[in-house]
Amino acid sequence: MNLDVIYVLWLRQIKRYLRSKSRMLGSIGQPLLFLVALGFGFGPIYAKAGGGDYVQFLAPGVIAMSILFTAVFSGIEVIWDKQFGFLKETMVAPISRYDIVLGRTLGGATIATMQGVIVFFIALVIGFSPDWSGIPLALAFAFLIALFFTALGTGLASMLDDMQGFQLIMSFLVMPVFFLSGALFPLGEDLPTVIRAITLIDPLSYGVDGLRGALIGSAHFGLPFDFAVLGVLTLIALGAGSYLFSKMQV
Repeated sequence: MNLDVIYVLWLRQIKRYLRSKSRMLGSIGQPLLFLVALGFGFGPIYAKAGGGDYVQFLAPGVIAMSILFTAVFSGIEVIWDKQFGFLKETMVAPISRYDIVLGRTLGGATIATMQGVIVFFIALVIGFSPDWSGIPLALAFAFLIALFFTALGTGLASMLDDMQGFQLIMSFLVMPVFFLSGALFPLGEDLPTVIRAITLIDPLSYGVDGLRGALIGSAHFGLPFDFAVLGVLTLIALGAGSYLFSKMQV
């Protein structure tokens, strides 16, 4: 493992993100819409049903959503670099492809985590009141979510050659993963059997539940279980993504 290579690729990802002001601002719009429209629109209904403050419940799910979208769509940069030649220059260098994918994945995961932190501060303005003692654990869950979905996006992008195909596949995959993760509704025995089964195999369910447990003290599965499941799935995704990237032809 070449730490210098990993660091350079990680830093390149961060600099590319920071230079793209439109990307930073554009990625805030959707989480803000969810927080305001759903938080205040369904808040009274949620409260009347005995659920309490819906903004408190919703904010961790929207933070996870922001991380999910940013992490997965970082895979587009693999296709972009493939089409414009930068990736070929990197791949022919005398360095391990596994170091390349690790550096890119860590960079994408860091960016996605930063995006989640930005949405967290927006949620504070909206009225979210977290348990501040749980912030370090919430950051750990945020980074695991980012790492898993960045590795997933990188692996899928390694098998594709055009951005349109990647966006189509990602939209087909990402939206069900988000909506069936419990980000917008409580997980429990009252859910239909099929929906409940899907939530149990949805990786984001454990990330959302972990964030919710760390930030507001309400975890359906339990924080140790959430962390263990998400950790194992992240290792699997990193291994699969690295393998697919190493077999990529440029």
